[in-house]
Amino acid sequence: MDLKRWLPLFVVGIILGVVMRVPLLVTFILMLLLVLSLATWWQKRSLDGVKYHRRPFYKRAFPGERIPLQIEIENRKLLPLTWLRVQDPWPKAVGPEEDDVLAPTHLPDQGLLTNVFSLRWYERARRNYTLKFRKRGVYAVGPVKIESGDLFGIYERSERQDPVELLTVFPELIPFKDLHLPADDPFGDRRSRRRLYEDPNQPIGVRDYLPEDSFRRVHWPATAHTGQLQVKVFQPTSANIIVVCLNVSTFARHWEGTNPDLLEHVIKVAATLATKGIEDGYRVGLIANGCLAHADQPFRIPPGRSPKQLASLLGALAGVTPVVTGRFENFLIKQIPRVSYGANLLIVTGVTNPELFEALVQLKHHGRHISLLSFAEKPPKQVPGVRTFHMPFVPEDSQ
Repeated sequence: MDLKRWLPLFVVGIILGVVMRVPLLVTFILMLLLVLSLATWWQKRSLDGVKYHRRPFYKRAFPGERIPLQIEIENRKLLPLTWLRVQDPWPKAVGPEEDDVLAPTHLPDQGLLTNVFSLRWYERARRNYTLKFRKRGVYAVGPVKIESGDLFGIYERSERQDPVELLTVFPELIPFKDLHLPADDPFGDRRSRRRLYEDPNQPIGVRDYLPEDSFRRVHWPATAHTGQLQVKVFQPTSANIIVVCLNVSTFARHWEGTNPDLLEHVIKVAATLATKGIEDGYRVGLIANGCLAHADQPFRIPPGRSPKQLASLLGALAGVTPVVTGRFENFLIKQIPRVSYGANLLIVTGVTNPELFEALVQLKHHGRHISLLSFAEKPPKQVPGVRTFHMPFVPEDSQ
């Protein structure tokens, strides 16, 4: 009921009551006008100072873990609220442990966490739940819709509040022994960790030419200055680096679609390798030709071994979507100049093709150690100097 639209009728009623000398009519209209005015004023201020908070104990967890959640609503004003309804969109993959807590919506993978409160002035109310993280991904919770109104229930007011919370479900880790990598040298670099490599991006001087030197190292300005062949000397560097290279494509042509089970499996393998590398003291990085959730670009995480590095790696793998930005082999060739010399490349792929093997041959000339972990049906072609492991993926339904 809009008071402004009914106001002329109320005025006419009061005039008629005065002219016809019907005090009851005048009193009734004045009381009704008072009630509607109070209700309008109450409704406009009902949601002022109302604050809603989600307080999950953790925002990141592995599949199957249960996390306590506290919902808090606060009325920061003198005006009490006889009723307050809160509807919070919540992904079912990270929803409450009890399935019937979420009300259904038009989206099959999302429900509404609905709560109704009655708050006095400056009162705070809390509700507790237990979240169950069910499926890998990065999930947005919110924005929340808050509804209230006047004490008579005549008018309603609603608003949406941010911010949106992001809950991350890490990939499930596979027991490392199930990958069947050599136990004494799983990353294929036992010797290389004791060797020094020269980084061509860091020249430190020149020296006389030796017969075994490549002409690509010749420093022509220094040669012209001294009259003798001079070659560049580069900064030596010791590699203790692993870069996990994830191929998000699950078909030979990435536009043909996605095999969800195979994609999840290679992501689990990549997460397991990254975790094992950090545990063994490596600097671990990650590159992939897929997009992250809520983004449209491929991602790259530089190698590191800080306390937060593993969380960054697993968080990125949690957000990997089936969207492929381009051919994996082209992506590898483009990213390789950013990878330190002597680094160990662990290529994880669910599909192999001739273009990939051509890219591996090119990568061998860049001073990197390469291990190929193939989960395709057919054994991959052997590339000299590349350690190859074939572990065909078998869906759980067919086991």
